[in-house]
Amino acid sequence: MAEPWNTDMWFTSPWNFDKEVRADIKFDPSPKLHDVSLRDGEQQAGIVFNKDDKIRIAEALAEVGVHRIEAGMPVVSKSDEQAIREIVKRLEGSKTQVFSFARCMADDVKRSADTGVKGIVMEVPSSTHIIERAYKWELAKAIDTSVKATLVAKENGLYTVFFPIDFSRAPLDWVLSLLKKVATEGHMDALAIVDTFGVLGPHTVPHLIRKMRAVFPTTPFEPHFHDDYGMGVANTLMAMAAGCQVAHTSVSGIGERAGNCAYEELVLAMKTMYNVDMGLKTQKFVEVSRLVQKLAKIAMAPNRCVVGENLYDIESGIIVSWLRNCENQHPTELVPFRAGLVGQREPNPVIGKGSGIDSVNWFLDKLGIRATEEEKMALLMDVKEKSLKEKRLLSLDEFKELAGVKK
Repeated sequence: MAEPWNTDMWFTSPWNFDKEVRADIKFDPSPKLHDVSLRDGEQQAGIVFNKDDKIRIAEALAEVGVHRIEAGMPVVSKSDEQAIREIVKRLEGSKTQVFSFARCMADDVKRSADTGVKGIVMEVPSSTHIIERAYKWELAKAIDTSVKATLVAKENGLYTVFFPIDFSRAPLDWVLSLLKKVATEGHMDALAIVDTFGVLGPHTVPHLIRKMRAVFPTTPFEPHFHDDYGMGVANTLMAMAAGCQVAHTSVSGIGERAGNCAYEELVLAMKTMYNVDMGLKTQKFVEVSRLVQKLAKIAMAPNRCVVGENLYDIESGIIVSWLRNCENQHPTELVPFRAGLVGQREPNPVIGKGSGIDSVNWFLDKLGIRATEEEKMALLMDVKEKSLKEKRLLSLDEFKELAGVKK
């Protein structure tokens, strides 16, 4: 009988489901994703999406089942504004909502409303030091600007997510006063919990959510956590487990500096480690990631979790032994989640310095070559020597040559 941690498609830790572990976990019954790839993702240095790129990515995300797409900022360029308008048209009737991003300025809000989006994410600096040092504003300006602009958003019928920049480094009393003012005198349908510089520790997140929930008991919270310390996914997961409703994510973590929370990693962890299914077509994860990589003209680590190009390559001899023993009846003894769950190719042995005798056996069987144990061991030593000399994996043709196969 399948358990939530051990199914036909994945095998994670049963400890994740111990009562003591789960005692304080309170996921929202309908958690959602808000994808920021077309705005924050494009802020990664060197990434440029044109209108057609943005439309292709938006349609791909909608096909996966992403709940909301932040299509960009109309004020950035005419091309961005046109892309947002076209995305709104293309996704009309789908389950994916289209939002725009804006500064807390009335003109930004009006231009967003004109594109036809359903909602808006409105940014304002929220830490006293960044307001005074980076923006050179009086503190009162941040409050007044926020109140006025959010009221304009309300007048235009936009679902408004208030987005306090540098929230996680702000003095708590100050930022709470800002947020209360916006909530009471302005307008706020939801509040983004923003870790602009990725400086929250995972254990801080649930504490922060409890503090905020005491002040805003019914307001939906939307964690937006950056990955400067490699904590983006972990922090977002902690926030969602504390009851936050909407996670801000990007495709494969693209975004400003070190990027954002990668949606593939968050969704897969929630599904396989917490039994929380967000309703996405996970088998399309690799396809969408490769599309974004191609359009953004960026490369990712070949062993990146979930979407890495070489993630399911097997060089280690002992793992090839596992594959030979388990691939047909017990595949999750070999990998924590099946390749098909995320659209990866199946595990594939490769030959190199780290290979073992079972690697040699695998390739000899593939080529239909018979050899004695002594010949196999000599061939393995030749493989290791050539791989070390070349400092790379060997091709099948190179293996054939070492095995004495005539061309």
